[in-house]
Amino acid sequence: MADLCDLQILVNRQQTFFLNQKILTKYSEKLKRTIRQEKKRTQIRSSGIEIDDFPGGPDGFELVSRFCYNNGATTITVSNVSLLHCCAVFLGMTEKMFSSNLLHQTEVFLQQMFYWSWNDVLACLKSLEPFFSFADSCGLVKKLMCLLLAKIAQNSDINQLIASSSSASSSPETSSRFRCSPAATKFWWFEDLTLLSPKTIEYFAKSLGSFAGENNSTVLTRFLLHYLQKSAGRHNNNSKSRASEYNALAETAVSGVVLTARTSFSCRSLFWVLRVVSGFGLSRNCRAGLEKLIGGVLDQATLDDLLVSGRDGAGVYDVNLVMRLVRQFVQSEGAVTVEKMKRVGMLMDKYLGEIAPDQNLKISRFLGVAESLPDCARDCFDGVYRAIDIYLESHPALSLEERSRLCRCLNYEKLSLECCKDLAKNPKIPPRISVQALASQHSSHVPSSADVLFVNDHGSNSTSKSRSPPIASEKPGSFDLDGYETFGDESFDIRQNIQRMQRRVVELEKVCREMKGQMSRMKKGRLMLNAAAVAHGEALPRMC
Repeated sequence: MADLCDLQILVNRQQTFFLNQKILTKYSEKLKRTIRQEKKRTQIRSSGIEIDDFPGGPDGFELVSRFCYNNGATTITVSNVSLLHCCAVFLGMTEKMFSSNLLHQTEVFLQQMFYWSWNDVLACLKSLEPFFSFADSCGLVKKLMCLLLAKIAQNSDINQLIASSSSASSSPETSSRFRCSPAATKFWWFEDLTLLSPKTIEYFAKSLGSFAGENNSTVLTRFLLHYLQKSAGRHNNNSKSRASEYNALAETAVSGVVLTARTSFSCRSLFWVLRVVSGFGLSRNCRAGLEKLIGGVLDQATLDDLLVSGRDGAGVYDVNLVMRLVRQFVQSEGAVTVEKMKRVGMLMDKYLGEIAPDQNLKISRFLGVAESLPDCARDCFDGVYRAIDIYLESHPALSLEERSRLCRCLNYEKLSLECCKDLAKNPKIPPRISVQALASQHSSHVPSSADVLFVNDHGSNSTSKSRSPPIASEKPGSFDLDGYETFGDESFDIRQNIQRMQRRVVELEKVCREMKGQMSRMKKGRLMLNAAAVAHGEALPRMC
């Protein structure tokens, strides 16, 4: 038995094979040379050797051993030809060692690959993924990839796959035909290629000359997005290291989107792209390019588009993303029209109302969204006030200072009268904020009202259908407490009324505090009396 198994081979430090040295060295030049060197080194007749980086590992070596023990015969199929070919190359199983050796047999089988079916090509590509690098060094991957592209070309227009953005994307007719024609939009090979590994798909993109920043193919971009979406569904709970395998493909897809988006992707499609690639660790520059593209068309977005899920427990929605998109919109090249600005303003009001109930949403982020647009983006601030009211309702533990800070994003002069009244009666709004809102309403409506009542120089009352000219004051250029220059008796009376209202609020707050103190003392006194009565076995009459 010892003579029959006189050789030990440890393959990839995973499994040890006990084999006959004479049988294996008959077919393998590398094994023959390695065993001879090992014997010279150890001076032992029965020796053992180690083989590292063997393609296919123990499974591949077992197939080779069976070939050797079967007198150079084995069954070669589409599923195992890649493995057998790479093993034969690794072990040097050439015609020099044995006639019709394993390498020759696999090469003869591969010569018939142009008669393979589409599924055969995919099966062969799938089988070599565990030893992809070695198969690539043998030239096997290149042959199979050329065959794959040939199969695609037989059943579709290969020119669309490799078309550059200059020829495909800049032409409105070509772009329209691509989006609308069923024959052009239904790419039958998309789903089949999702079974291949990221390395294989990277090679596929490189074969087309459209990898990384060089991707200008709309069709390849759409395929990569489809591939990434499927991969995200299959590996939803996997680690970041798994997601990093797809990083290069995600950046290639984003590069294609940036180059072809104007003719191929709507605003909603761009948000879909963002959702697909977000989980694959994009570089900062790549993400910034996509966000700049979305920010430029933010006026076309809907509320559903903005509701991108948050990460790492920072909140229900990704608020930071929306703030960056608004910043890109405001800073976008070319003049942003007032109409577009107001559309985005209305969108932000809806978004504020949606994120306000989030318990993890910080005041700074709420204000970041509310204040991300200039004041001219809103004709009315009622939507902002409603969002603030929802936020205060969902965050009852806020201090007076925090509630006051939250209200700083309001423009009181742009609140409707009904909304201002609701604000004044809202117990969650600090009293000083209510006074400021009412004062702003008073100052913005009274002087410019169509039927304002004013006192003329003779002391009689009269009405005017237009705004009255200011009457010179005895102290021109004087300033009130708010820092605004005042002119005339009319403005002086208004400011006096506002100051009286402010003093009244302060007085009411003082009275309220005193009443609370008295009630607290009365309650303590009542408790003490009850305790004394119980001690003497008496009961005091119940007070209302």
